[in-house]
Amino acid sequence: MPETQGRGHSGADRPAVEALARLQHGFREYEDGFAAITRRAGGRFENRDWSGMRADTIERLDLYPRVVGETVRAVLDRLGSLFQSAAIWRRLKADYAAGLDQRADAELARTFYNSVNRRIMETVGIDPELEFFAADPDDEPLPPTDAICFCMQAPAVTAELIETVLACFEFKTPFARRPTDARLCSERIRLHLAHSPEPDAPVRIEMVRTPFFREMRAYLIGRLRRGNYQVPLVFALANDGPAPGLLVDALLLTTDALRVLFSFSHAYFHVLSQRPRHLVRFLRQLMPTKRIAELYIGLGYNKHGKTELYRDLLAHQEVCGLDRFQFAPGQRGMVMIAFNMPQDDLIYKVIRDRFASPKSATRQQVMEKYDFVFRHDRAGRLVDVQTFENLELETCCLMPDLLAELEAEAQRTVTVHEDRVVLHHVYVERRMVPLDLYLKEADARAAKAAVIEYGKAIKDLARINIFPGDLLIKNFGVTRLGRVVFYDFDELCPLTDCRFRRMPQARGYEDEMAAEPWFAVADNDVFPEEFASFLALPPDLRQVFLHHHGDLLTPDFWQQTQETIRAGILTPILPYSDTERLAGSR
Repeated sequence: MPETQGRGHSGADRPAVEALARLQHGFREYEDGFAAITRRAGGRFENRDWSGMRADTIERLDLYPRVVGETVRAVLDRLGSLFQSAAIWRRLKADYAAGLDQRADAELARTFYNSVNRRIMETVGIDPELEFFAADPDDEPLPPTDAICFCMQAPAVTAELIETVLACFEFKTPFARRPTDARLCSERIRLHLAHSPEPDAPVRIEMVRTPFFREMRAYLIGRLRRGNYQVPLVFALANDGPAPGLLVDALLLTTDALRVLFSFSHAYFHVLSQRPRHLVRFLRQLMPTKRIAELYIGLGYNKHGKTELYRDLLAHQEVCGLDRFQFAPGQRGMVMIAFNMPQDDLIYKVIRDRFASPKSATRQQVMEKYDFVFRHDRAGRLVDVQTFENLELETCCLMPDLLAELEAEAQRTVTVHEDRVVLHHVYVERRMVPLDLYLKEADARAAKAAVIEYGKAIKDLARINIFPGDLLIKNFGVTRLGRVVFYDFDELCPLTDCRFRRMPQARGYEDEMAAEPWFAVADNDVFPEEFASFLALPPDLRQVFLHHHGDLLTPDFWQQTQETIRAGILTPILPYSDTERLAGSR
């Protein structure tokens, strides 16, 4: 981004020129910092530095708000009393936009400008004269594949072809058994393509040039084409085995498997790309139902992802005569008012002014829980939540009963005007089917699978040092692909903060019938034997849960998991199934 210098301008121009220079400098600082942190991921993976990878993830999340805050202060210093002059900001926007169209990351630069502008102007809704508005990426021509990929063609898929693909990625740590992994992968690919159209056509492999790193895995992502038929092609690499060397741990060949990998319930990838827009378009071709916003967020560009979410919201409001905001399905929350448009896949949550008993948390504590989750590893079991400030909706887009409850019970968070509603602090997340509703409507096989998933979700959360606090099935949701994810954060806490105890033996009939415990109970005491009362499952599903996850009702599982966490032992929670892993990796 070319920078504008202050020399050669009149004194009247100087504040705007210097403010522009600070805006440009701020974006460059963010861009350089993002790249520097992301670049470390390869070394973290090769050196098995998993704690370093986690620290980098948090540092990168903190980078954007830190740089925006510094830029806001610098711009305010340059503009002085002109800091909210619309004329000055119209000029700044025009000058900042000069040359942006030639940048491969122009969309990120525009979002950075908006972040600074909105903070200073205290904008409610959007001001198109002073802000950039995201263009629809689907309106842009598809970029050439070779802009971000390398390509190979061959008459057929062979072990030699796959080994050549793997060899194109430069890791300092060598593969432990690359010929074997290549053979196993080629066999599985040929089996997958056995009934594809044009079975005699040559194959074309297109791979994103840089690996995607997340937690304890690296992913080589691309696609395989045969004629007009294509499938995703993803090699999941591990470097955590007892023997040194990289392994192909799993091979993902379906759109559903790729969607799970890019699920909204995982931490963000670390992947270097000078063309994020092109990378997102390529990934969208592999996952056509994924929101553009979700893909940007998944790549670590969560602020621009919010820009895309806002664009989607404005587009959806255009049809609010047919699809209006109403209370979200499921039981009403005691802490949050949750609502959505039935034909949209997002849920909006605002904090109530007062919480019903027995909830005892404060508003600030609830906000801290959501921030804690945002910065934590989610392991595919915690929904990703994006926070919006001063989000404006048209009043006609809300059902009257929802509007009345927002006006009566969320006055600290919501301002209702005649023609619009302003949500001063709102959480936006992907909509799921609440587990309690899902079990009422699912057939026997799907219900059994969901109950088993529910137990797995609780165990996965424990392994990442999360105790949900409230294990009621209404607080868990089922995704379109059948995964169970936790979404009610107001009572969660680090698992290691809890003390898991056995229920003391009653001393007699009077103890058993007492309304209050006859033994001392601290705030952090947890009695797993009581979990059975939270299950609220019909007898057959209750037995399924106890058969697969009965260990959750004893302190032993929880105490052993705490010991593992405190010992610093990390167990990967994989975003793919055992059936997708290669022989010898399981």
